Amino acid sequence: MRVLVINCGSSSLKFQLIDSVTEETAAKGICERIGIEGGRLVFEAAGRAKIITEHHMDSHLEAVRLVLDALIDPVNGVLKHLGEIEAVGHRLVHGGEKFASSVMITDEVIKATEECNDLAPLHNPANLTGVRACQELMPDTPMVGVYDTAFHQTMPEEAYLYGLPYEYYEKYRIRRYGFHGTSHAYVSRRAAEFLHKEYSGLKIIVCHLGNGASVTAVKNGRSVDTSMGMTPLEGLIMGTRSGDLDPAILEFLAEKENKGVAEITSILNKKSGMVGMQKGGSSDFRDVSAAFQAGRPEAVRTLKAYIYRIVKYIGAYAAAMNGVDVICFTAGIGENSSLIRENVGAYLGYLGIEIDKEANGERGKDMIISTPGSRVTVMVIPTNEELMIARDTKTVVEASRQ
Repeated sequence: MRVLVINCGSSSLKFQLIDSVTEETAAKGICERIGIEGGRLVFEAAGRAKIITEHHMDSHLEAVRLVLDALIDPVNGVLKHLGEIEAVGHRLVHGGEKFASSVMITDEVIKATEECNDLAPLHNPANLTGVRACQELMPDTPMVGVYDTAFHQTMPEEAYLYGLPYEYYEKYRIRRYGFHGTSHAYVSRRAAEFLHKEYSGLKIIVCHLGNGASVTAVKNGRSVDTSMGMTPLEGLIMGTRSGDLDPAILEFLAEKENKGVAEITSILNKKSGMVGMQKGGSSDFRDVSAAFQAGRPEAVRTLKAYIYRIVKYIGAYAAAMNGVDVICFTAGIGENSSLIRENVGAYLGYLGIEIDKEANGERGKDMIISTPGSRVTVMVIPTNEELMIARDTKTVVEASRQ
């Protein structure tokens, strides 16, 4: 089955065409600056050079049309006709408590997802725009929704409830939902496969470290806790997000800076984290890492705090699961920064962890970076959310045909 995976943002559209049998990517790319001047399509067929086409796109409908035209282009495309696309898998960010697994997209599913829009106002509407565009251009092709929050719906009540009046949970469903679920699911399962061990018998901690970052405790194949909460703001220090903080800081800053709550929340999301802690520094981890290695004080304090927060969550989740068998690093920073992995590992001697410096220097592949004598296996597993979406899409579509 050939599955087109769509990840639609407010002004961008990422895509991959994946053969769900061989699990190989035939083509991938991105439409950038949708509805903005300077739009372009980046298209890359397997084994060929990238093709960049400058093209203004007024809407996501036009962006999807460009992608489909590129896929069937007689010279540079990879398909003879659009009928070869047997299903479309859409990344949907927030399913609230409504969706604990991936589902066939129907009018009812769209309506239920729209009801979660206030939980993810920047993401869900954009995701659904991509769904509608694909439905218009491929009305007979099955569409599947794969939710970032679904994997974490196995969290127990004690892990997802906040210490607020319970009526707010009943009225507004204020609770911890978690994100990056597709990545955490893929990485934890891949770790079990790589180690030739039963997924249902492992205690795994996954550190998804990118510009957005989260840590998840996966016990016996189920998410039992995760660092992000009702929104992606909770948890680790991130590229531009603050992570955990005393909620009274919002009122304090609002009064001191003469700003509204919405303005302060925007600062916590867009001007905090690594970029804010450096006084005009960069949120690009490569820049922060270079400054750290050069001994610049603002970068040193920032990365020390960043690492410390990761270590605290690993310790908390080892306690929550009453032990840990495997710790995985993934996403842009987790996969590529030996510096972060080494420094996190240095804190974890109490768990019997020993990092192999030579193995830790490698990147870009599934690998074990702990020594044979380490009591906990530490791994790097490159994430592949698109493949996970394609797998779920295949499963849902095939089940619907039975």
